[in-house]
Amino acid sequence: MELKLDLCTVRDWRMEDAESMAKHANNRRVSINLRDRFPYPYTIQDANNFLERIIAKQPSKNFCIEIDGMAVGGIGLHLGEDVHRHTAEFGYWLGEEFWGQGVLSEVVPAFVDYCFKEFSLNRIFAMPHSGNAASARVLEKAGFVLEGRLRNHVVKEDKILDSLLYAKTK
Repeated sequence: MELKLDLCTVRDWRMEDAESMAKHANNRRVSINLRDRFPYPYTIQDANNFLERIIAKQPSKNFCIEIDGMAVGGIGLHLGEDVHRHTAEFGYWLGEEFWGQGVLSEVVPAFVDYCFKEFSLNRIFAMPHSGNAASARVLEKAGFVLEGRLRNHVVKEDKILDSLLYAKTK
C-alpha cells in the first residue's frame, strides 16, 4: 500500500526503516500515549523486532508514515473476529518533531477510507487515553464521534486512566 499525501506518504514498512523508526519512537512523550507493547526506551533492536514481525504478516495492516524519506511514525489496524469481523480498532503514533503540523489530520482520514475499502469494514474505532487531547482532536477532525468514556480502563505507568471511545461507521 502507498498513499501519497500532501505532507507525507503512508506506505508499507521496510527493514531499512529501523534506524529512523527507533530515533522517532524513542521518546517518552510519544510512548506515554500508547500501549505498553510500544516500549520506552525504544531501541534499534525493538525496531528490528517489530519490522521483522510486521513485514512477515500479509495482508499488511501496519504502515509507516514517511516524511522526507524518513520513517517518522506509524499507523495500524487490528481487525475484529467472529461477530466483530466487520469492525476494527486502529492506532497511530508520530515523532514529536512533526506534532502540530497537520500530518495526522491528513493521514487518519486517508487511512480510514483505505481501510473501509480494503477490509470490508462497517466500523472503525480508536481509544486514546483521556489525557491525549491532541489525538481526540485528530479523530474529531476526521469525522469520528465520541461514543463514551471508559472509566478506569487502562493502567499506564502505575496510573489508572480513562479511555475515550471514538468511532466512525461506513
